Amino acid sequence: MIYTALGDSITFGENASSLAKAYPQLTVSALNSDSRKVRGFVLARSGWSSDDLLDAVIWRGASMIALSSVVSVWIGGVDLANAALASFTTKQPLAVKHLVAGYRRNVSAILTRIKKGSRARIVCCTQYNPFPNTPLAVEAIGRLNRMINELAHSCNATVAPTHTWFEGKQAELVHGYRNGKLEDALSGSLPIHPNDRGHRVIAAGLAPYLIPHK
Repeated sequence: MIYTALGDSITFGENASSLAKAYPQLTVSALNSDSRKVRGFVLARSGWSSDDLLDAVIWRGASMIALSSVVSVWIGGVDLANAALASFTTKQPLAVKHLVAGYRRNVSAILTRIKKGSRARIVCCTQYNPFPNTPLAVEAIGRLNRMINELAHSCNATVAPTHTWFEGKQAELVHGYRNGKLEDALSGSLPIHPNDRGHRVIAAGLAPYLIPHK
């Protein structure tokens, strides 16, 4: 069984203490057993938006995806962070409609590419909220997650409700978590990635979604 994880800095393993402790590697370890051999690939980079991931899927990921039995897609945090920081610095309202439209277009194209180029099952991961004490973040991430559900449903993909695994536990699971407010991101370091414990929670939650159901 070949598992490919597509994503951004979370999937890349940013702020995990080592790449071996990032969720894709932990998930592969959890899935490997006497009766099942699993190989994992990661197509992810820190700072990738849904635009960048679409580019990577088109230009770099096709052969990897073609061999895959299952592919997970976790993208959108950077789209959201860019829009939020732009709204903060320009003092303009968050352009949620514009954000969601671009995101829908890119993720729809990513899912279409995977379906055309492989027989892999697709698992779409929702976004957890590293800023639960900012109403704007709650609203925007809620809209993004509704969109992920819609897009997954439209192409028979499975949804892994990652946001529910972090809800109310962000302080324990997010690296550098402070006040859970968007302002925390303005001080230079972005408290948005999972810590080692967060990656373990993701791997434990995600593994059952990747196993083919008999």
